[in-house]
Amino acid sequence: MMNERTPHDSAYKNFFSNPEMVESLLRDFVPADFIRDLDFSTLERCSASYVTDDLRERHDDIVWRVSWKNGSWCYVVLLIEFQSTPDYWMALRILSYTTLLLLDLVKSGNVSEYEGLPSVFPIVIYNGGKAWKSPQEVAELFAPMPESLKFYRPQQRHFLLDESRVSKEELDKSEGLVAQLLKLERAQNLEQVRDVVKELLTQLRGAEYVSLRRAFSVWLGRVVFKRSGITQDVPEFQDLQEVDAMLEERAAQWKNEYIQQGILAGRNEGIAIGEARGEARGEARGLGRGLQLLLEARFGTLPSSVISYISNSSDSSTLQNLMLSAYHVDSLQSFMELMKNKK
Repeated sequence: MMNERTPHDSAYKNFFSNPEMVESLLRDFVPADFIRDLDFSTLERCSASYVTDDLRERHDDIVWRVSWKNGSWCYVVLLIEFQSTPDYWMALRILSYTTLLLLDLVKSGNVSEYEGLPSVFPIVIYNGGKAWKSPQEVAELFAPMPESLKFYRPQQRHFLLDESRVSKEELDKSEGLVAQLLKLERAQNLEQVRDVVKELLTQLRGAEYVSLRRAFSVWLGRVVFKRSGITQDVPEFQDLQEVDAMLEERAAQWKNEYIQQGILAGRNEGIAIGEARGEARGEARGLGRGLQLLLEARFGTLPSSVISYISNSSDSSTLQNLMLSAYHVDSLQSFMELMKNKK
């Protein structure tokens, strides 16, 4: 099953059309010894269109080649999947693409029988919500067969980067470009987005990174901000400097808008809860729930004293003020000091 074209998909293809992203992907996320034997200064993009004998073209893969330090080539085939459900037959697709690539190299005279076929490393980048459980080895797709027949069964394995299964600890340890992309995917607020933007500005200095800065700028404007609910007055960015300047200028305004929306949502939820339970303090309960979630999102697990204070608070005005404070304080300790002063 082929994935439908989406803006998300197109943006990722744009990212991995840059050698810096491919190098970051291989160095930071492929735990294999052979990576040390590659000369990344030789990375070059190859044609991504192979034609079978019946002239059907395939455009779903991104192909790079990189030289081994001994001088021969290794080909890297990238497939990017943004389906909500993993493709069970992906290993078979990978085998097909690999075969088409090798046949194309033979037909074009780039390899000869004396040299042997070059190495091919297939990678699937998966962004779906469900865990990838489809076979990564094509041999596993075959029905049971006699042991003596298995000798003739094709074998090939692909590497999988299941983005949602990369641990936070692993991302925090890496400062590579692909890690920054995944951090943007997971950003929960504008502060986190801005932190990544500043890191990207540091890493992507220089004229040689113009296209990659542009790719991240477009991604932020068209995907990240829209996913965050920010759709008004977002220009078509040309460079990350523009993104950073806009975040600095408008962050406070957007934050206050989010606060007011959060207070309103909490109030409405609280009223609904109260009406359902016949409680007079439903609004305060809803605001308290929203405050606790906000604090947990910013600072992690809360002390029992904070949870107890919030759950026992019945004054909506106090909870609204605390919610405003929760957005602005720089630490949980600072919030707890404010909370004590409210008693």
